[in-house]
Amino acid sequence: MFNYFDPTQIGKAFLVLFAVIDIVGGIPLILDVRKKAGKIYPARATLVSLAIMVIFLYVGESILTFMGIDVRSFAVAGSLVLFFIALEMILGIRLFRDDQRSPETPGLPSDDPKVYSIVPLAFPLIAGAGTITTILSLRSEIDRPNILVAILLNMVVVVVVLLLTNRIERMLGRVGLIVIRKAFGIILLAISVKLFAGNITYLFPTGTP
Repeated sequence: MFNYFDPTQIGKAFLVLFAVIDIVGGIPLILDVRKKAGKIYPARATLVSLAIMVIFLYVGESILTFMGIDVRSFAVAGSLVLFFIALEMILGIRLFRDDQRSPETPGLPSDDPKVYSIVPLAFPLIAGAGTITTILSLRSEIDRPNILVAILLNMVVVVVVLLLTNRIERMLGRVGLIVIRKAFGIILLAISVKLFAGNITYLFPTGTP
């Protein structure tokens, strides 16, 4: 059983997902959500995020196959998404616009903390489009069990941050949060370039003489 688990692959997948989820950099949004809703439910947000990630980990490839898209092609597209997410983190700009108005959709109580714990916390803050794309892209070079372990480890980090948001913000300060965000942005940028280079050659194979 343990032969399926590769510490190197788990470590790589963990770092990539940690950088993409960027739960530490999302602390200001978490605080804003808590202020609006009065409280949040860390366990609910974490479990919903975990469910979304696991579903796409095990069913996402089947969806791509049904659409006639191979994992290598998706990995190249995913590497480009990671590249722009990294630019956001490093340059402090906003390229992606996630719809975070769902809690105020007619028929849903906009001040319900249970709703806020799902949208925008679980989606799109934790398990957003970038995270889903990353999980599917990692499938091209990392075994599924190792990605699952990396997801579970990240969920541990997520629930700890959600529980200790105020304390972490006071400890790191605004400057500390910015430094961490930019540092992981650089790491993510390098990973996106490697992911692109490792898969683009499969799309344009060179013929043997």
